[in-house]
Amino acid sequence: MFLWAGSKAAQGSGSERRTIYQKIREYDILEKRRTVTALKAGEDRAILLGLSMILCSAMMYFVLGITMVRSYSDSVWTEESNCTVLNSSVVTEINCSYSCGSECRRSSRYPCLQVYVSLDSTGKVQRLSYNEEAHEANPECFYIPKCRKEQTLMHTIVKNISERLKMHQQILCYYDPSEQQDGVLLTRLYGRGAIISSLLWPTCTLVGGTLIIAMVKLTQYLSFLCEQISRIKRMGLYSLRGASHSQVCTRKFNGGIQDGV
Repeated sequence: MFLWAGSKAAQGSGSERRTIYQKIREYDILEKRRTVTALKAGEDRAILLGLSMILCSAMMYFVLGITMVRSYSDSVWTEESNCTVLNSSVVTEINCSYSCGSECRRSSRYPCLQVYVSLDSTGKVQRLSYNEEAHEANPECFYIPKCRKEQTLMHTIVKNISERLKMHQQILCYYDPSEQQDGVLLTRLYGRGAIISSLLWPTCTLVGGTLIIAMVKLTQYLSFLCEQISRIKRMGLYSLRGASHSQVCTRKFNGGIQDGV
């Protein structure tokens, strides 16, 4: 009788401990699931942000590649040289048209300013243009102002440019070393500094998006390692607890037998 009572008491206490342990275990699992769900949602948003930044940088690279970089690479005026202004004068007037409404166009005239310079590197006399656009529009004229109704305003703009060129006899210009183009340029439409500064922002966006994705993946990998380590520790702890619990039950069982005897 004492033997049966001792074994029943040991089984009752063991079942109560297992019930309490299961409740604690279920609570821990529920809290862990909630935490994992919240972290997973945040990681998904971070990865989506990184991918969006990479996609935006790729689109910016494409747009800059077909506009600025292509114009810079196709330009033949690549060499710099000091130029001496020889002559700067208005030779004629060129017809142009301007918009006066949605479906209205009117004509006007702008003065054609011709500037001749002497290249210090070669000694040749060349016609000077403001940039690539001015040279393509009309290589005879240095600068092409925006066509306006007020011709006096265009004459004033061109006259001020001519006076500034006469004041600065030595200027920096760009010429074609292969001599495919006869004229020289005062400034390039897209210089090296403009190309570098325009490529800076998409590069920063690309690096930022890549770093965000790399940090999320690193965090996931470290979390996986921590989970593996904690699982190994829990397995070792459970084995120790099981051994100690079996020893306690054996001692209680032996004590009950001795009391019955």
